[in-house]
Amino acid sequence: MKYLLLICGDSKAYEEMLADPEFLADCKAWGAARGDKLILSGGLEPPADATTVRVRDGEVLLTDGPFVESKEVVAGFSLIECASREEAVEAARTHPVARHGTIELRAVHP
Repeated sequence: MKYLLLICGDSKAYEEMLADPEFLADCKAWGAARGDKLILSGGLEPPADATTVRVRDGEVLLTDGPFVESKEVVAGFSLIECASREEAVEAARTHPVARHGTIELRAVHP
């Protein structure tokens, strides 16, 4: 089953992640340890650079910035393949982001 790890945290945690000189190397090592079970992983631009898209009554509404004002930042993601939720929790537990922020784990519907 596929699981999505949403990399989250408040703005302070986001800044701590980026300021940690070992963080990116640790993330690469975490991904390498997953082998072919890591399907895709990446960081995201900051929420201020987002574009929100809505369609209402056939009209496309675009808004610069995030959908809601929040102290939480979605900073990235990892899509992994695991045999069980327990295996996915173990992968999330060992992810370098767990030291600074939060990892929201969700199963992907087949």
